[in-house]
Amino acid sequence: MGISCCKTHEPLRQDSYDVDYGRNASRSPGGSSHTDDLVLDALRALRKLAENNMEPPECMTILHSLAEEEEGWLNVVKSCIFAIPLEDSLGAAVVCLLLDECPLPTRDAIQTLSSKLNLSKSLKKLVFNTQRDHRQNELTPSICRNLAVVLACLADKLAGPLSIVLLTQGALEFLLQRLTTAEYPGVVLNSILALEKFAQTSENKLTIRDSGIAEMLVNLEKEWLGSKDFERHQAGFCSQWLLDNIFSFKNRPYSYEIADVSGINVMLNNNDVSDYLKISPTGLEARCDASSFESVRCTFCVSTGVWYYEVTLLTAGVMQIGWATKDSKFLNHEGYGIGDDEFSYAYDGCRQLIWHGARSTPHHHPPWVPGDVLGLLIDLERGKVAFSMNGDTIIRDFKAALSGAGFFAAASFMSFQHCIFNFGANPFRFPPNVPFDNFNDNANMSSEDKIVLPRHLKLAAIRQESIANDPCKICYENSADTRLEPCNHRDVCMRCALQLEDCPLCRSRIQDRVLDDHSMLPSPQDTS
Repeated sequence: MGISCCKTHEPLRQDSYDVDYGRNASRSPGGSSHTDDLVLDALRALRKLAENNMEPPECMTILHSLAEEEEGWLNVVKSCIFAIPLEDSLGAAVVCLLLDECPLPTRDAIQTLSSKLNLSKSLKKLVFNTQRDHRQNELTPSICRNLAVVLACLADKLAGPLSIVLLTQGALEFLLQRLTTAEYPGVVLNSILALEKFAQTSENKLTIRDSGIAEMLVNLEKEWLGSKDFERHQAGFCSQWLLDNIFSFKNRPYSYEIADVSGINVMLNNNDVSDYLKISPTGLEARCDASSFESVRCTFCVSTGVWYYEVTLLTAGVMQIGWATKDSKFLNHEGYGIGDDEFSYAYDGCRQLIWHGARSTPHHHPPWVPGDVLGLLIDLERGKVAFSMNGDTIIRDFKAALSGAGFFAAASFMSFQHCIFNFGANPFRFPPNVPFDNFNDNANMSSEDKIVLPRHLKLAAIRQESIANDPCKICYENSADTRLEPCNHRDVCMRCALQLEDCPLCRSRIQDRVLDDHSMLPSPQDTS
């Protein structure tokens, strides 16, 4: 279960809060050290958070209360920048969670933040002063990474006029300055993501585009795409995704046009995901940079036999990876994914849990780290499921309910998580010591089905398909999406309908025009 509301297994009493997290909330409220402690407590608590219907931990409640006033909100942001260590695998995710849970900042608060940060291309030392204290530090990789994450989360949360206010010329130059292979890879990655989030606002998108970002991304893609270094790999992947989806570069082909998918017969189903999940052109990598809990299934399912696949982790945060059916319910904004209903089963290596039916049980594997290989085996004849971490195997009874055609390999991702799937197109790293089948040797996909289109091309294709199947009988450019009342004929688009006084089919006087779904409309004969 994803962490959508910052919930924990049990409500935390003050005494248990002090014991579990080693802090005392009675220290000077709102002070720098106090707020730093609360942010670090939240970072530790994140590894214990699982259920969505429990009370939030004390540290989150206090931080939310502090952030209700502008000065307190600025102190929370400041602690996110200065206190979170670079090496913590959940650092970026906890910043996203904290800022998402805080009250929405005002325009004045955003302007004050921009003024205090005073970012620029030549910035060497970050000075952040508030009424309660003064902080300054050299621009270490930790501070640069955290700054980029804060900007990304705020740009995502404030998409629109406030995002434009936040993207000052200095902030833009600061982020662009980080887009070089000489920079620490984690800083590059999160600077790319910040610029992506800012580009959700059209005015910012034009500003960023005109800054020459595409050429910088092309260089990062060339140098780091497919790198064995996990953070460089992620930065290369995100550079490629931005070039395909947001900032095109002249004469650069789309990645799907040159991706070699000839030996791939099973992919992650790009037509079965929300726009928040990024799928690679090969269909074998998935990444989530949204604040929601995003899920995906593969394109092949099984109902009998013994099957196995592997996942290589590029990040070590909250993911639930396992098996699901078509009936599995994925509620991304509520935090429900693989393992959170009776039709799915999942392994969680960050919180060291196994999930089924939205309930979790602990396992003995140590927390996963980037580079670990998770093996997943399902034995539908014996009713068993096995999870192996680098060859160390856990076997459990498989209790998920079979529905529809069978079980799919599937996974759910919290913010800033990324992994690579192997369904058998490549040799397995840790094959099980029992006879098994792999998906890739038993599936087939057409060339058309293997194409993972960029988001805007996918939407355009869907729109054209809709229009081709049911075009407006007047303009033949738009879909026939409008019902004319009272005759209930539906053969025109709204643009043309607004120019008509009488129905073009029956010549009845039009009293109303309703934008409607064709499948829900009665036929004219039914209403005559």
